[in-house]
Amino acid sequence: MALNHAYQFVMIFDVENGNPNGDPDAGNSPRIDPETSHGLITDVCLKRKIRNYVELAKDGEAGYSILVKPDKALNTKFTEAYVAEELPTKAKGKNPDDVKTAQKYMCKNYFDVRTFGAVMSTGDDPCGIVRGPVQINFAKSVSPINIQDVTITRQARTTETRAETGATEMGKKSFIPYALYRSEGYISAPLANKVTDLSEEDLELLWTAIINMFEDDHSAARGKMCMRKLYVFQHENVLGNCPSHILFDKIQITQKDSSMPPRAFSDYDISIVEEMPEGVQLISKI
Repeated sequence: MALNHAYQFVMIFDVENGNPNGDPDAGNSPRIDPETSHGLITDVCLKRKIRNYVELAKDGEAGYSILVKPDKALNTKFTEAYVAEELPTKAKGKNPDDVKTAQKYMCKNYFDVRTFGAVMSTGDDPCGIVRGPVQINFAKSVSPINIQDVTITRQARTTETRAETGATEMGKKSFIPYALYRSEGYISAPLANKVTDLSEEDLELLWTAIINMFEDDHSAARGKMCMRKLYVFQHENVLGNCPSHILFDKIQITQKDSSMPPRAFSDYDISIVEEMPEGVQLISKI
């Protein structure tokens, strides 16, 4: 089923006593904008959680496999598409029609390719490059974040040599006491209809995955993470009835008392301009 509407959406979520997205270049400390001290979470991190939920919810169901995961090499999966479609594998000078056929197979069978797109032009059996209809921006904290480092100890040593230095060893753990994040996304109906065949059923699964993306992803490192709000702007026109930045500006988040560091979702006010441009409907999913 084709998409009949363009969409934009706003995700509002928080973290309590956790590290939502560590930066390997900074000792895995929470990501931060060094100029403003606002916290950042990459789009890759958010899409990973969506993929993980879909894989759990649709385990083994045809058409809902996940391409980007560490089960096997990507090029192996591309070759599987050629085999399934009975196309010549490992042949030099690939026929463009064969690549397109393999690409359609990948879109049909892999939810994340249908949704986010993928670069599948590597290996001996390339499946081309798919531009995904769903795009997500980095999440940014509403207020500057305060990163705290705590010293931890562990009693289990990994080697005999290290065990000789004492019964315990010290480590470090970085976390954020509290932060409220906002991320924005876009859904292109033309790309869905002409390229990946993302359906209305897929879209409902995407909303469910976003709402529940943290529920099966809990860990001691990430602390308590909750999806607080999901707002969706639905357009009558497949190309959209209004520029996205105008719609995003209709949702504002403000800290109630800027003199105190925020420590709970209740420390913020969310204000929404209810009047929408003609042809646009605001839907609150949570």
